Amino acid sequence: MEARAYLKNARIAPRKVQIVLDLIRGKDVETAMAILKHTPKSACEYLEKLLKSAVANAENNFGMDKNNLYVSECFVCPGPIMKRIMPRDHGRAFRILKRTSHVTLVVKEKE
Repeated sequence: MEARAYLKNARIAPRKVQIVLDLIRGKDVETAMAILKHTPKSACEYLEKLLKSAVANAENNFGMDKNNLYVSECFVCPGPIMKRIMPRDHGRAFRILKRTSHVTLVVKEKE
């Protein structure tokens, strides 16, 4: 059995989230939570909240034991890109792309 949690339209670039997701993939929930608490990356705040949500989904919706859970799958997809303009000299305009992310985190129970 598996429980999922989704984070849509997070205002952080997918590249930054992918670095942290690689750290917690395959780890048990307690270890993953400790890694997220002690890693100085901006994506950790989003992912810590998402992991708590996935664990709560597993406990409340599927009756799984919190101590036997591990992060079986986690990935990030690019969301919509907000396009902004930065004024430059001589009347030019440079485009700024503010990227967003869709994050999916899946926890499963060990057998």
